[in-house]
Amino acid sequence: MIEDDDLFASEMSGVAPLKRDSRVTLRRKPTASERASMQLRRAAAVAASEPDKNILIRKNIVPLAPWTVLNFKRPGIQNGVFRKLRLGRYEAEARLDLHRMTIATARRELFDFVADCHQLGLRSVILIHGKGDTPSPQGPHSILKGCTDHWLRELDIVQAFHSAQPRHGGTGAVYILLRKSEEKKRQNRERFS
Repeated sequence: MIEDDDLFASEMSGVAPLKRDSRVTLRRKPTASERASMQLRRAAAVAASEPDKNILIRKNIVPLAPWTVLNFKRPGIQNGVFRKLRLGRYEAEARLDLHRMTIATARRELFDFVADCHQLGLRSVILIHGKGDTPSPQGPHSILKGCTDHWLRELDIVQAFHSAQPRHGGTGAVYILLRKSEEKKRQNRERFS
């Protein structure tokens, strides 16, 4: 080994190290167009992070038993109207199926669905949340059913809701009665005046 080291040292005796360029690269100042572009990108990034308009809460929602009947009626809703809703006598003008959705996805979809239906002037819709068969020590329970019950009560445009008849999904679906849109109110005033 010593011979190898001596041989290497003798071979390298006349070698000089190479000169290196400095490794620090100086950045040039950005041009006016580059500064403007950077400001636009920053403004777009700030605008893209606008707050969520969805008012539905995500925490502390109690799961319900699969056979629990959901029902809710705001003050001012006539008993006959609620009875027709409960019996499924209003034709569903739209439907949303939440099966196999996560809570976050279901929250967003339910909020958007109800808002879109109200904007389109729909009054009676059906929401399918499923009965749920999540095993637990207390027995089966439905997380999305509990979320649906809680979320629909939070939305002011929901006037009433009730679990569906067996032909429409039974306790795995819910009929929803929405408040009239301003356009529908205007049409009714014109029609009856």
